[in-house]
Amino acid sequence: MTARPELLRVTAERTARVYHLGDPAQAKEIWFVLHGHGQLAGSFITTFDAATRPDRLIVAPEALNHYYTDHRSKKVGATWMTSEDRESEIADYVRYLDRVRETSSSRSPDARIEIHGFSQGSATAARWLALGGIRPARVVLWGGELPPDPPVESYRDRLNAADLTLVIGDQDEYISQDRVDLEAERLDGAGINYTLVRFAGGHVVDVGVLGRLQAP
Repeated sequence: MTARPELLRVTAERTARVYHLGDPAQAKEIWFVLHGHGQLAGSFITTFDAATRPDRLIVAPEALNHYYTDHRSKKVGATWMTSEDRESEIADYVRYLDRVRETSSSRSPDARIEIHGFSQGSATAARWLALGGIRPARVVLWGGELPPDPPVESYRDRLNAADLTLVIGDQDEYISQDRVDLEAERLDGAGINYTLVRFAGGHVVDVGVLGRLQAP
């Protein structure tokens, strides 16, 4: 008889890369920006160059899982999770992001906080809000949606306490108008307050919209 393998889970400390723009000592506002699938934080954070200012700290944590997006060129990207052992991966990245928040906010504990998630980073941002310790003033989801789990009703109060903004290009190849309509129906039905912003473009963080979203 073949022995049946038993699963043993071990919690291991990881070294993660976190990039930032700005001076933490001067920050009155902190933006946590979460990249999409296959991206790296060091290049993704440059998308937010237009949002920099002396009193704003922009922080880009990099997802813990890396892989070759192109084996021939050895190009590397990162992903927040896969379908394999997904519950553990979600718990790991929520714990990691909470640690990033604590470290980034240590010199500016009263700073106003925003989360910006792009594509896969949108689901990550939503789960961080639902399952973690962060309480942002605003959550902006670029080219993404709230994930199916946990149910939005389970963290409705946290969503409604934040200024939830969905930004979707009218030529986004991953999000059709039908999906936009279904998402609006889902959020309306759950009693979630949100603002939907459309722009002429594709699956990107749009610089024009980014400029308009900046708090005065």
